Amino acid sequence: MIPLRHQRTVARAAAVEGFGYWSGEDCRVEFRPAPPNSGITFLLSTGDGELIRLPVGLDLREDRPLRTVLQDGERRVEMIEHVMAALAGLEIDNCNVFVTAGEMPGCDGSSAAFVEALDAAGVVVQTAPTRPLVVTKPVRVGDEQHWIEAQPTNAGCMSVEFHLDYGSGNPIGRQSFAAEISPEQFRYELASARTFVLREEADALVARGIGTRVSPQDLLIFDQHGPIENSLRYSDECVRHKVLDVVGDLALGGRPVIGHIVAYRSGHQLNAALVAALLEQEQQTSRKSA
Repeated sequence: MIPLRHQRTVARAAAVEGFGYWSGEDCRVEFRPAPPNSGITFLLSTGDGELIRLPVGLDLREDRPLRTVLQDGERRVEMIEHVMAALAGLEIDNCNVFVTAGEMPGCDGSSAAFVEALDAAGVVVQTAPTRPLVVTKPVRVGDEQHWIEAQPTNAGCMSVEFHLDYGSGNPIGRQSFAAEISPEQFRYELASARTFVLREEADALVARGIGTRVSPQDLLIFDQHGPIENSLRYSDECVRHKVLDVVGDLALGGRPVIGHIVAYRSGHQLNAALVAALLEQEQQTSRKSA
């Protein structure tokens, strides 16, 4: 029997300000309490007093390179994975996330600023129990070069094992990290792990007019010698950040996942595909038992 915890929301409002890496646009994010069973909803201000509601779910997910995006018509919120990772990592199930722009603040490329704000806000335990998405049999998406899979577990929580492989001849190389995801583990072992790119990738984006406001102090940019004008917080910071991304992307299912997740060179698209596969697995199981 899977132990069920009660749903949680923030006790009071808390905010984070910064600018988006892709757009360079200033943005303020404010976390506010939400009722039981409402999930996470982004509320985007249009500047004229109107709020566009973008509830978290796979039906609004839009494929974009290197980030997770929700889109409804012409309105979208981008790079939500670090916000979602903070909420999921701290086991906050219901929250209204008010935002003033379409891209979340990049901050330092991690979830640390969001975790700090959520910790300052505090948590309220609600009366309704969670309805976890339980992995009942192994499921994998991807191919031999990039994949992610979910396996059943007896641990009663989600654990993530990630294998990062940049090959030889660069300072990232091959890294692996595994963790059971709890608020304590997320807060102290994952939240401060930052986004990273190779210098040639960063240069290519800037040449296209993207990320021109971002400096090497805002995230990890690697040349052949290591991070440029920056230093690592962990020797394996890159793979820890990939685990952080998995936590945020799997929250697109709107429910806590109970299972052991193993990934090899996975990214946002495959992470979301695994959520879809798990929801389909649950539906198939329900149809068979009906």
